[in-house]
This record gives sequence, C-alpha cells and structure tokens, in this order.
Amino acid sequence: MEKNTRKIEPGTPTPDPKYHLEITADGPYLVYGNPPLQQEIFVLNKEQIPWEYAKGHKYPTDNEPTALCRCGQSKNHPYCDGSHHHADWDPTLTAGNIPLLENADLYDGPGVQLADNTEYCVHARFCMARGTVWQLTEDSDNTEAHDLAVHESMYCPSGRLKLWDKEEEKFYEPPLKPALGLIEDPQEECSGPLWVKGGIPVNGPNGTEYEQRNRVTLCRCGASANKPYCDGTHVTVHFQDHLPLSTELEEKMK
Repeated sequence: MEKNTRKIEPGTPTPDPKYHLEITADGPYLVYGNPPLQQEIFVLNKEQIPWEYAKGHKYPTDNEPTALCRCGQSKNHPYCDGSHHHADWDPTLTAGNIPLLENADLYDGPGVQLADNTEYCVHARFCMARGTVWQLTEDSDNTEAHDLAVHESMYCPSGRLKLWDKEEEKFYEPPLKPALGLIEDPQEECSGPLWVKGGIPVNGPNGTEYEQRNRVTLCRCGASANKPYCDGTHVTVHFQDHLPLSTELEEKMK
C-alpha cells in the first residue's frame, strides 16, 4: 500500500501519542506505549447468544515494542515466538484502506440509522442477542427496541455496526480507553481477533496509516482473507490460542 493521510472515523477518541501498533510485512504486530492487554471473553444471555464480555487474564506489554503473534502458530500466545518464519501462512495485507463508513450499508429507523459494513464482520453475534439489530433499528420508536439496538451495535467489537442518533446527530460509541483485548469465544470453542480499542493508531509497512477508529479487530489466526482485519475465519478454522480462561467468566456463568 502507498502512504496515505490517515482518516479518522467519527466518534474516535484521541489517545496519548505514545500508543501505536505497527504491522510488520511478514511477521508480528509490534505494540508501542505499553497499553493493557487482557482477555475479553464472550458471555451468553439466556437465549445462548453473546451479550457481554468477561474480563480474563492480563498479559504484560512491558517490552517496547511488544511483539504479538499474527500468524496464529506461536507456541507462546499472545506473543510472537518466531513461528511465522516457518509457518504455512500468507502474511499479505489485502484489505483496502477505505473508511469503514464509506462502504457501509444504511438501515433507516424512526430515530436512528444503522451503518453496517459486512467486510468487518468477526462473527461475534452480539447483533442477534435479543432480536436482530437490523429489526430493532426498524422498530426503534419503541424504547426497548431502541435501547437494545444501541446495546447490540456498541458491543460489536470490530465497529462493523455503528448506530447514528438522528436527533443528537452523533454516533453511539462505547467509551473505550486505549487497550488491547484477546477475544475468546467459548461457545464456538475458538479464540478470536486482537481487539484494538480507544483509537490506538494502526500502521502498516511502507508508511501505511490505516483508518483510526475506536474499535478495530485485527486477525490473530493468520487465515483472514482481509488482513490486517479479522473476517471471522477463526471460527471456521477453530483457531485456539490455548490460553486458560479466567475465574470472572466462571462467576458470570453461575
């Protein structure tokens, strides 16, 4: 990719400039600024669909930079252990750098409008937690439907779904601080993407500056067809980082 002027999605906070993430051409993610790194584990509702996150184990990012695996084959997840040198994977960064909202489909409701860019779908399923977010948007003149649409759209980790408040003329966005998450999906028995939160800038090789967003999910299994972004392939390939889950999840499941 050629160098570009970084685009910034509406609703994105401005983090401390010490934070940034660099994607190496054929190796790991390099994390700068020592942001917190912690498991984010899907917790199901009574309908057996993801509804919230449980905080899992924390992992240090003391090294400057900290190298995180993106080939999916490290024996020391979440860190890079050099496995990319002999792994059978394609590190090519194939995603375009068009702003997410520019290619989003729009779904209109009475008081809100939903932007949906399916290229960023990570199969998190929050959008179906209690009625689909698309139907809830259509029915958003009902207070409960409106509130559910807000919840489901804001829990989408990739930001594929963004809800626009017509009256306030602003997007609903969760108040995320700069941090990294390791998404875990016990229901599907797989591990998910690297969740980059709070506007941490993501840079590629050769000066590429990806769109800066509040919610970004980067491929961690090495198999996405839309690198550096996750496209949900981790579910198909049953990617596992083999990290133990936390006691907080156990408490939530009681």
